[in-house]
Amino acid sequence: MAYVAARGGERAIEQSERLYRQGLGAIDARRVAEIGRALPWLVDRIMGEASLHAPDLAALALAQAGGDLYEAVLLLRAWRTTQPRLAVAEPLTQDGLFVHRRISAAFKDIPGGQILGPTLDYSHRILRTEVLEGERFAPDPVEPAADPAPARQPLLADWLRAEGLVATPARQEVAKEDIPDLTREPLLFPAGRAHRLQSLARADTGGVLALGYAAMRGYGPAHPTVNELRLAEAEVRVSHPRGTVFSAGRVKVSQAEIAAKGGTDTIDLGFSATLGWNEVKVIAGGTLDLNAAKAEIGSALEEEFFLYHTEPVEASGFCLHFKLPHYVTFQSALDALRGARQAKAAAEVDEPEREPAE
Repeated sequence: MAYVAARGGERAIEQSERLYRQGLGAIDARRVAEIGRALPWLVDRIMGEASLHAPDLAALALAQAGGDLYEAVLLLRAWRTTQPRLAVAEPLTQDGLFVHRRISAAFKDIPGGQILGPTLDYSHRILRTEVLEGERFAPDPVEPAADPAPARQPLLADWLRAEGLVATPARQEVAKEDIPDLTREPLLFPAGRAHRLQSLARADTGGVLALGYAAMRGYGPAHPTVNELRLAEAEVRVSHPRGTVFSAGRVKVSQAEIAAKGGTDTIDLGFSATLGWNEVKVIAGGTLDLNAAKAEIGSALEEEFFLYHTEPVEASGFCLHFKLPHYVTFQSALDALRGARQAKAAAEVDEPEREPAE
């Protein structure tokens, strides 16, 4: 591709940025805090696609970007790259999560029981227009359960393995420092399991949904069923230089196991997880993971296709780069078009007129 560097017009460029920011108004800590309180699910989505659990910074990025998701993800990723890496957290196990919501569409009765948690799955979607007329919409208070469910829940896949329905994969012991890190290494194909799941974890929610939806509608070899969906908090445990392991806090995580009939007597499982609470993304991501193994080469469900095309920063950046001056490229296309027209006109002049047949 050939570009022309933009020269001159510095004042116009400066004023255009001022015009953009003028529309957003002043940003202060109070405004950022209000965004964090009012839009927690959107903040979660930004954190997941930016690979950084920092609710205040994600809310600040949203404020600066005026709600432009791709711009906010870019801001947060750019900030993350400036920070030192102080430690590598201890590996997490799924049964060690603090569960807020845990459901299964495959089985009604599961070990530990189903926990609905925060959801609008069973609610009427009614727009509260009375708020615009001055009334206040306040949700009814939650009534605590008399017998709360345990915070830690067993893994449903373990129960399936005990029943002999799911094959147990060979366990590979890897030191935590040696786990591949997509934020520092390029994505190569065929991707390792760690890189595939990390790439899905920071993928664009809309892109993962579009391709996962295609698989669900029949364009994939495996029809999904949500074996287990979890919204939880994970305790981040790191090692002090003196050797002591301590908790550095908790982060919100989502994960989904997607099941489909595999062979004649087994079930295949796909998996997806991300930072923050984002059910659509992990269900669609788990569906893509489930279908990838049997996807046809060149199809939208092939690993290389869906991992490349759901990367939010690269995809949005490539789309927006077409705003840059492409004068040379387009003039070359016009020159070729004019040349073809001239050649065609010359050929029509040189061609002798034929006498009509009597």
